[in-house]
Amino acid sequence: MIRDRSLIINLPGQPKSIQETLEGLRDAEGKSVMAGIFAAVPYCVDLIGGPYIETVEEVCKAFRPKAAIRPPKNG
Repeated sequence: MIRDRSLIINLPGQPKSIQETLEGLRDAEGKSVMAGIFAAVPYCVDLIGGPYIETVEEVCKAFRPKAAIRPPKNG
């Protein structure tokens, strides 16, 4: 949800559900099976006019449509 220029994320009430919603689901070895909502947050911030957020892909690979991806900054 967006209010003015703020992104509002509603979360479930149980701790395990919150973790799965934010981080996604992982297999027994810790490999990501399904991305959580954190992956979409950078693009959502783009859409409301905020700064372009880059992520560390090993931690959380950001989801963006191909047309919205910018080349990484050098240095």
